[in-house]
Amino acid sequence: MANNFFRKAGKTILITANVFVSILLLLSIYGMESPLGNHWIFNFLNLASFYYFAILIFFFFFWLFIKPALTLISIISIAICWMPLQHVLQWRLESFNYKKERDNIRVMSWNVEHFVILEHKSHPEKKTEMIEIVNSFHPDIACFQEMVANDTTRNAINYIPDFQKKMGLKNYHYAYDKKLDFDRNHHFGIITFSKFPIVNHKTIAVEKSNYNAIYQYVDVVKDADTIRVFNIHLQSLRFSPTNKMYIQNPSLTDDYSYYQTKSVIKKLKIGFIKRKQQIENIKSEVDKSPYPVILCGDFNDLPNSYAYNLIGESLNNAFRSMGSGIGNTFTGILPTLRIDNIFVDKKFNINQFTRVKKKLSDHYPIVSDVKFIHEK
Repeated sequence: MANNFFRKAGKTILITANVFVSILLLLSIYGMESPLGNHWIFNFLNLASFYYFAILIFFFFFWLFIKPALTLISIISIAICWMPLQHVLQWRLESFNYKKERDNIRVMSWNVEHFVILEHKSHPEKKTEMIEIVNSFHPDIACFQEMVANDTTRNAINYIPDFQKKMGLKNYHYAYDKKLDFDRNHHFGIITFSKFPIVNHKTIAVEKSNYNAIYQYVDVVKDADTIRVFNIHLQSLRFSPTNKMYIQNPSLTDDYSYYQTKSVIKKLKIGFIKRKQQIENIKSEVDKSPYPVILCGDFNDLPNSYAYNLIGESLNNAFRSMGSGIGNTFTGILPTLRIDNIFVDKKFNINQFTRVKKKLSDHYPIVSDVKFIHEK
C-alpha cells in the first residue's frame, strides 16, 4: 500500500514538473508577443529557454520507457515552440569556405574587449593574434564593439591608422562619447572598418553619459549599390567579477548569497529595460534607411528576446540562416549565450556563417558572407 502511494505521488510530481517546464518554455519563447511582452520578466525567462528545451527532451525519453502516452507533454510543447527554437539551436553541420565567392560581401562582427590594451606589455602577442584572425577572413566590413583606440595621437597604444594598415581596411568611422574616454590617449566606443568607400556616416547618442546608448551607421558603396551598415552595442549587464563567480557557483546558504542573488537580478532587470529603449530607437533608424541594411553588434540579449525579435521583424539573422549548433558567442558565465548577431536586409542572400572559436576576447567573432539580390 505504501509503495503504491509513493509511486503515484512520484508520478504526479514528475508530471507536474514536466508541465511546469513546458509552461516556462512557452512563456520564454512567446511571452514577448503577449500584451505584456515588453516586461522584463519574459526576457529573464528567455535566459534559460535552451535548458527548458533540454529538460523536455529528458522527460520525453524518460516517459518513452515508463509511460509513452505522457511523452505528448514534451512533444506538444516543443512542436509549438519549434520555429522560434530554430533561432536558439541549428541542426545543420557548419561548413565555411575561407575563399569568398564572387560578388559576396564578407561581414565580421566582434566585441574586441578593448583589443587587450591592459595586457599590451604582459601579452603583446594577443593583439597580434586578434589582427591575424581578422586577416585570415579578409572581411569587407568589420564592426567592432568595445573598441579602445585613438585616431589622432600617433603614440597611442591602439592607433587606428595602425589597424587600417595591418588589416587592409582603408575606411572607418569611430563612434565614442568623449566624456567616457578610456584614458587620456584612448576613447571607448564602436568602430566600423570598410574596404568599400564610406560616403556617409552618423553617430547617434540616445542617452547622455552611457556608452552603450551610442550606435552608428555608415553608408558604403559597392559597385552601383549603397548599403547602410549599423554597428550597435546594447546595454551590458555590468556584472562584477564577484557576480560572475556567484553565477557559476551559486549558493543560497547565507546572507552573502542572498545579496549576490539580489544584485544579479537587479542588474538583469536594468539591462532588459535599457535594451528595450535602445533597440526601439535603433529600429526606428533602421526603418528610415533609404538603403538595404546590414546590422551587426553585441545585443547582450539572447535569441527570441524583445531586442532580437524587434530587429528580426524586418531583417534576417545570419546564424538562423546558415549557423550550426548553439553558436554561443560569449565565452563566460553560461555556455549557451549567443548574444552577438549579424542581421541583414531581406534583399540579401545569406550564403555562409561561422563563429570563430578563438578565446582572445570575452566574445567570439562571427563572420557571414552575403550577396545583394538585384531586382530584375
